[in-house]
Amino acid sequence: MPELPDLQAFSHNLQKILAGKTVKKIEVPNAKKLNVSVHELNEVLSGQKLEKVYREGKELHIKFSKGDVLGLHLMLHGKLFLFDTKNDNKYSIIELHFDDGSGLVLTDFQGIATPTLNPEKKDVPDALDADAEYLRKRLAKTKTNIKTVLLDQKIMRGVGNAYADEILWHARISPFSISSKIPEAKLKDLVKAIKSVLEDAEQNILKSNPDIINGEVRDFMDIHNSKKKHSPTGAAIIINEASRKTYYTDEQELFE
Repeated sequence: MPELPDLQAFSHNLQKILAGKTVKKIEVPNAKKLNVSVHELNEVLSGQKLEKVYREGKELHIKFSKGDVLGLHLMLHGKLFLFDTKNDNKYSIIELHFDDGSGLVLTDFQGIATPTLNPEKKDVPDALDADAEYLRKRLAKTKTNIKTVLLDQKIMRGVGNAYADEILWHARISPFSISSKIPEAKLKDLVKAIKSVLEDAEQNILKSNPDIINGEVRDFMDIHNSKKKHSPTGAAIIINEASRKTYYTDEQELFE
């Protein structure tokens, strides 16, 4: 599943390519996840100019000239492709056709990627905006392990499995630590790691894949990386084979 840095990179490139284009029509080959009718979607967005592509949590949002927003949640396997005149990609969910003949399509072979017209605004902070005070208050209410908390989009939006491991290693906090037991000083390390890991990852992705609008780039990661056996400091990387793989080392403090 694309995570925050991936979506940041996608939005950066899509903004450069699509800003200023006018929607001619929208086709929705798979409308089972759409929150309005295809007719209503076209009534609202056709003729509008695309103003901005940006990320909200784990979604991409496309804002148009009258203020309407099309949200795209890629889920596990959704991919975005550009096309000229005709979309030839398989498993299309939604196609945006622009008046210059170009287009953008969201595909998903599982059929669960979700387009939403004017998605509701969420009051949960984005991972890049969550500060130590917010986390201190929020984690005091939870007794589960810290990795589960980082993945909970109702607590903080944008972080997924791979980057949770990376963040916790950089903060030197065990993924199995009880969230309410983590000392305040360590929470500051966690906030610092969240921002530095996610922002550095976006730059790494764009450096190696400057035109990227789909897929996941993980080869630069220090810990959640199947090709590496040791952390940058030399500690052996341990893989916990649970419902989701957790990569960590014995350098990370356990609070319980």
